[in-house]
Amino acid sequence: MQILVLYYSKGGNTRRLAESIAKGVESVDGVKALIKKTDEVTTDNFVKSNGVIAGSPVYFGIMAAQLKQVFDDFVGVRKKMENKIGAAFTTSGDPSGGKETTMMSIIQALMIYGMVIVGDPMSATGHYGVSCVGVPDEDAEKNGIKLGQRVAELAMKLHG
Repeated sequence: MQILVLYYSKGGNTRRLAESIAKGVESVDGVKALIKKTDEVTTDNFVKSNGVIAGSPVYFGIMAAQLKQVFDDFVGVRKKMENKIGAAFTTSGDPSGGKETTMMSIIQALMIYGMVIVGDPMSATGHYGVSCVGVPDEDAEKNGIKLGQRVAELAMKLHG
């Protein structure tokens, strides 16, 4: 089983958080993380995944245009994504910099694809997904691992 960890990162912080999430995915037996930047992902990567965990830096309180472009370009495979697991993560440069609205913009896209949306587990923050300010610290990395693990476990329950 495969979970796609899809992200856009300009400065590297979102990539670092994506790497922690991928570790969590791979902590579940039988599940492989496929980590792809927005300019590397293919529709085949998307469709062959049983879950998508998508992340972006905060850009004006919404996802980066590069991530939105993937959702726009892949709309033709939308029906093939129904009932797969979807989750979101983000990074920002400011504590009140729009992290929750950015995750909601990602969640909206995943819902339009017909995906089953999950937030991070209660053992993390129990909210919309994983986020951090600047470089992910140890707590953000741990929460990323927990989100990846949660998505992988739920995908196994749903599709394993």
